[in-house]
Amino acid sequence: METLPTVWFCAVALLWIGYLFLEGFDLGVGMLMKLFARNDGERRVLLNTVGPVWDGNEVWLITAAGATFAAFPRWYASLFSGLYLPLTLTLVALIFRAVAFEYRGKIASPRWTAAWDWAIALGSFFAAFCVGALLALTTTGLPLDANGDRVGGPFAWFSGYAVLGGAAVVGFALVHALAFLALKTDGEIRTRAHLAFRRWMPLGILPLVAWVVAIQLRSGNWWTWTLTAVAAVAATAAWALAQRGSEGRAFLLMAIFLTAGAAGIFGAVYPVVLPSTLDPANSLTVATASSSAYTLGVMSVVALIGLPLVLAYQSWTYWVFRKRVALGSIPAAHNVVPAFLTRLVTGREAPEPQTGA
Repeated sequence: METLPTVWFCAVALLWIGYLFLEGFDLGVGMLMKLFARNDGERRVLLNTVGPVWDGNEVWLITAAGATFAAFPRWYASLFSGLYLPLTLTLVALIFRAVAFEYRGKIASPRWTAAWDWAIALGSFFAAFCVGALLALTTTGLPLDANGDRVGGPFAWFSGYAVLGGAAVVGFALVHALAFLALKTDGEIRTRAHLAFRRWMPLGILPLVAWVVAIQLRSGNWWTWTLTAVAAVAATAAWALAQRGSEGRAFLLMAIFLTAGAAGIFGAVYPVVLPSTLDPANSLTVATASSSAYTLGVMSVVALIGLPLVLAYQSWTYWVFRKRVALGSIPAAHNVVPAFLTRLVTGREAPEPQTGA
């Protein structure tokens, strides 16, 4: 097996792990807008915990898709064309979610904010579920023919593994978000997030654990089973530390759990990048799906220059916005659009700002 295709397979896997870790908690926060927050003030606290970083986290998704396109064009073509419907739903969900983040606070109206709250919650759910389904099918297979084309109708991709992968990412995102909120908020929200994480963490990670174990039973080896064991120890330690109130360490161990588990999945399926459920001979591998050595070489040089800059900038962003957020730090709700637009949307005059809203 040539070195550069293997290096870029590891790079793509790392990008997906980075996306699941960083975007995982802000997708979870989006879903918790309706599942956890009790009023508009709490929803604004939740939004402010991820407000400075959510769009930067989505860069990992774009980079993962772009790296797959450039390094493994046949993998990209077969996967993205075979999963056209769930990918379209993912993009629509992310668009609604992004618009909601920007538009929610423009008008201080309960009807206006409630509509965008649902857009954030549902957009976060469908994005998480579809990304999970995509990754699960990447590791378990699609009905591909000898040309790498999907065989069957538009729902030929839908299977038990797709549901398992979707549930795995949704469940992980929710408990990961609770760990994040316990670390990033203060006051009553912090207390409730801490208690909810302790209560729901074992159930939330169960689908992801099932996915990891299923892949190991199919094609695991000694070192991927070792990674699975590391993931199990990290998850157990995260839950135990949460019982003691060690929020930062619990959050860090959740990251180790995800990294070890996902690395175990990618490692177990290597060198296959997209299995065929019709005939193993139709499966795409690192060697058969990769670009030329020259292309991979140029990409490696660009990545070595650009990646450290991106990581440095994103780390700086998290450092600048590292403080906890509480209800007392949220300013009064107010309109930021002209009065005639407020009347057009709400059907009444703009209300006076209310402190603590």
